[in-house]
Amino acid sequence: MTKRKSKGAYMISSVAEMYGIHPQTLRLYEREGLLKPSRTEGNTRLYTDEDLQRLEFILSLARDLGVNISACDNSANARAHGRKCSARFKNSFSTSRRKC
Repeated sequence: MTKRKSKGAYMISSVAEMYGIHPQTLRLYEREGLLKPSRTEGNTRLYTDEDLQRLEFILSLARDLGVNISACDNSANARAHGRKCSARFKNSFSTSRRKC
């Protein structure tokens, strides 16, 4: 996968080139609910670093493991949910340690 050098937002053509995929693939992933890029006032898609991390995960499932789109969606959502739960746990754990 491609490493990103800076934080920010990326247009669809840049993302497609970075990952060696067609822009239509990104549009398909958006239609299927796998990615949710933000939009400018002119309706241009902008992909954040978080979007790119999710895309990398989806592409690894699809390319490396042959997982279909609906399973990618389930896996990506489960992964995101797990990260949120882990962050909440770490936060509550560090807060409780400070009280002792």
